[in-house]
Amino acid sequence: LAADAVTAYAGAVGQRPGAVVAGGTGMIALGTDLKEWRRADGWGHLLGDSGGGAWIGRAGLDAAMRAHDGRRGGSPALLERLRAVFGPAEELPGLLYPRSDRPAVLASFAPEVAACAGADAIAAGILRQAAGHVAEAAAAVCPTTAGTDGTREATGEVALTGGLFRMGEPLLAPVREELALLAPGARVTSPEGDPLTGALRIAQALASDELRLPLHPTMLFVPREGPAGRRG
Repeated sequence: LAADAVTAYAGAVGQRPGAVVAGGTGMIALGTDLKEWRRADGWGHLLGDSGGGAWIGRAGLDAAMRAHDGRRGGSPALLERLRAVFGPAEELPGLLYPRSDRPAVLASFAPEVAACAGADAIAAGILRQAAGHVAEAAAAVCPTTAGTDGTREATGEVALTGGLFRMGEPLLAPVREELALLAPGARVTSPEGDPLTGALRIAQALASDELRLPLHPTMLFVPREGPAGRRG
């Protein structure tokens, strides 16, 4: 039994040490040195998922509402996009708050933030903050090696997977820059495959007794065989 983040890891990185950031509506980072797993964020939109689609969308809508009110930090460009997507700004709370899928609704505005980032400093700043959160999570889970001064340094590949990163360079460029500051020994790579690829890789590794990824009771669990050779 493999958690979604583990299949995303296996699809993106395979069975090598490294880290993966899976970004969509939310955001989670998972890394391993092939001895243990390390996780950062993925705690949902109320407690975390910092830098994910819902986080970006909410920040963009906040900037739009600030422009509507005449408060500091407002973005007229994002206010224009809010009106185009949702209608009058003053009606947005009544549309949003009753929804049970609020994170997805918030995330639906994230591409609007990315579209404005090239010409709007507020939108660009939101993506820069999101990139910082993504890089922090990635650096927290990267495998480490001992530096010359005895400190531990994050190293290895960091694969970025999920729909969040289809925003392209408006988000990817600051992610690379932020990660270079936080973990100079790590490098951003493109994922080799998707979570389905990862599930197949794990199944094949189990079938051939070549699984190198570490087992974990909630992230990667393989039932033990019973007395009759049955797993249970």
